Amino acid sequence: MATSSPNSSPTTVSLKLMIDPKSNRLLFAEAGKDFVDFLFYTMSLPVGTVISILSKQGTVGSIGNIYGSIQSFGDSIMLSAPKKDTLLKPMLLTNQPTSVAFLLPSMQSSKHNILYKCYSNSCKNVSFELKSRCPCGTYCMDQNLTFVNPTNKAAYSGDDCGFVKGGVHYMIMDDLAVKPMSATSIITLLNKFNIKDVSYLEEKIIAVGVKEGVELLRASMQSKTVLSAVFLGKKESSMKSEPTH
Repeated sequence: MATSSPNSSPTTVSLKLMIDPKSNRLLFAEAGKDFVDFLFYTMSLPVGTVISILSKQGTVGSIGNIYGSIQSFGDSIMLSAPKKDTLLKPMLLTNQPTSVAFLLPSMQSSKHNILYKCYSNSCKNVSFELKSRCPCGTYCMDQNLTFVNPTNKAAYSGDDCGFVKGGVHYMIMDDLAVKPMSATSIITLLNKFNIKDVSYLEEKIIAVGVKEGVELLRASMQSKTVLSAVFLGKKESSMKSEPTH
């Protein structure tokens, strides 16, 4: 469930961790629509946007050097400012309703958001490149079309917003595999971990905000024990990854 102050956008979502205290092992996390929507939303982010987010709070491996190289190249090397801008600040083609994207820092998209089509009224092809050759014939694509990303927040409210249905409890594995929660799935998981007595299991409620959202994004690219790494402070090298499929 998302929490917020009055008359403001949500600031955190709640995540319930189920932990085996004997082994200090995370069994699974229970989450609602808002957290699952956030996880699924990360799949829509361009690489340039992900690197921009993560590089502000630490290293991101060698791909960060590619990003830095593009930043350092001036007009004497880059073919055009729009080409550089679209690499460093790619256009986010997925709408960003606040209930999905608020767990990540604000992201600025490229200002060069003009699309081009050819002269033919019947052609449906578009391109970011001015005067590129249209596949439908011999025309150049030089007719301006402006990309519009809807900003009417009223259109993205409640259960119609995001990616998954509300009113469902979701089970999140340590490696971020997601499935609807059911008695069968819980029993199967407990049997896999050889849990005989559920009474001693520990519940830990986590408030997930922007800081945690960024760390989840980073850990998802480095670890198969993401929730443990972010919320329990466990390094993957000290843990045995459990298959979830």
